[in-house]
Amino acid sequence: MTDVDINSEIVSRFFVAIHRLISDKVIRGKQTFTRRYGINRWNFVTLEHEPNRRIFQVSWLAFLVRDYKVSADWLLTGEGDIYQPSWTGERVKIMQNQCNSKKECQQTPVVK
Repeated sequence: MTDVDINSEIVSRFFVAIHRLISDKVIRGKQTFTRRYGINRWNFVTLEHEPNRRIFQVSWLAFLVRDYKVSADWLLTGEGDIYQPSWTGERVKIMQNQCNSKKECQQTPVVK
């Protein structure tokens, strides 16, 4: 497996996680994510359809792990559950609804 293949798989899992957050009603849609983090929506949509493009930012993974409790192991390897241990879509949704600001949500401790 080449580096390009691995990168493409990680990008694909990133978008699986975005779609899962939408289906779990944690976020309303892609625009919720792109606006929150100042991501160019055009690049975001393009990357979803062309995961080999070199416009992906590693920080986007960090946002999922830190703010939405997506498992870093799952994002990078595809192994394990999509959410971090003891987190569910419902718990993440509740946490997000209780946040008054982005900074406050980012300070929420990771449950291990």
